[in-house]
Amino acid sequence: MRWQGRVRHGLRVLRDDLWTARQDPLPPSVWLRWLPHGIVWLAAFAVLLGASGHLWSGARLAFGYAFLVALGQAGAMVLALWRPIPAWWLSMAATLLGAVALHGLLVAGDLQGFTWPWTTSGIIAHLFVLLLLALRVRTRVAAEALALTALVTYVLQGVWGAPRYEPTGVLALALFAVVVVLGTALHGRREARAQLVQQTTLTAEERARRTLLEERSRIARELHDVVAHHMSVISIQAQVAPHLTQNPSPELKENLDGIRQNALEALGELRRVLGVLRSENPEDPYGLGDSGTRAAPDAPQPTLDRLGALVENTRAAGLTVTMDIEDSRREQRPYPPAVELSAYRIVQEGLSNALRHAPGSTVRVEVGHVPDGLFLSVVNSRPRRPVQPSPGAGHGLLGMRERATMLGGHVTAARTLHGGFAVTAFLPHDGIVPVTGIGSPRLPVIYSDPPDIPVVHLEPPGSPSPTGEDTP
Repeated sequence: MRWQGRVRHGLRVLRDDLWTARQDPLPPSVWLRWLPHGIVWLAAFAVLLGASGHLWSGARLAFGYAFLVALGQAGAMVLALWRPIPAWWLSMAATLLGAVALHGLLVAGDLQGFTWPWTTSGIIAHLFVLLLLALRVRTRVAAEALALTALVTYVLQGVWGAPRYEPTGVLALALFAVVVVLGTALHGRREARAQLVQQTTLTAEERARRTLLEERSRIARELHDVVAHHMSVISIQAQVAPHLTQNPSPELKENLDGIRQNALEALGELRRVLGVLRSENPEDPYGLGDSGTRAAPDAPQPTLDRLGALVENTRAAGLTVTMDIEDSRREQRPYPPAVELSAYRIVQEGLSNALRHAPGSTVRVEVGHVPDGLFLSVVNSRPRRPVQPSPGAGHGLLGMRERATMLGGHVTAARTLHGGFAVTAFLPHDGIVPVTGIGSPRLPVIYSDPPDIPVVHLEPPGSPSPTGEDTP
């Protein structure tokens, strides 16, 4: 019984192995990609043997001369696999050399009825060369090669001529034209397919990117409408609550201040999150690294402590930059991350504008810490070198204004009397509009270039003047 079970098992295995029609294709072969090269090599070897034998035995040329012509024609076919233009020149040179040698025999009467100026092997070799050339070069280059081939053929057969020969110029030119047209058509089709694939890929990527941005914008709107509103209400209620209670205790004031401070910090963090969601480059939302590196989200956000490094980098780029920091606060409190990030970006954009639009200028950066917030000033002198046109001008100033407005501040950009440019900005300390009425300090522009230009003072719009009166 045991052997019967083994027989049944063997038959079952045999049936499963052989009684099936499942698909099992061959894996792609690396050698098949070299099939066209192999065909050209075989054809070149056949041309070498056929041309040398035909010229040596049929035309009675010296073996060395015949082998040299045949080697030039076969070598041109192989060379066309990598360098089609030099291969075409080599094929033309071999054809001319053979035509000159055969012309002497035809004139002397030692040869009659021989194909001239193109031999059979010469036509085959030149067909391969022209086809490989037309497959890889522009249509204009292929047409020029065909035109020069026709011109040389006309000069040899129509102008120079020879007695008692079999003309092959017309047949050769007709075949050459067909091969060039075929190769040009295949080349154009391949380029069109490549462009179509590229365009299809770009369209799919753009559609996916647009869908992602729309979804991120929808999430940003939902967060702004729901969270930002309630956090603002909490901040205002915490600020107003002490005024609604008679003689509030210090502990109550401290707790309410803590609630308000936490709400303001949460608003600042929410603004940063919304900025990331609305960014078109999620891999580098803060502009800290190159696009696609995926290093930006893990990198530290720039703060005021990195302004020195920013100034040093600008100096290395060719500008003379000085930086002054003034602090008139009685109590130094840390700024929220959103304020420090926006301050850094505003100074960075001001220095970038000076690099682009005022090459060779002198730049002064001033940072003023006041009780209500942060005052920034970036002023450059007039350019020392011709200014190159810069596309997209104006987007940097718009971005600075948007950053400042988001935090309850403002930005002023204006030309100075000496031909330079000044950017000033004020950012409230907690990211909200100041309510104390204390204006920002007046920071002077110290340039006097040329010396007869008076010193200019700039103030952020809306800040009270030192005398308490509005300035024009």
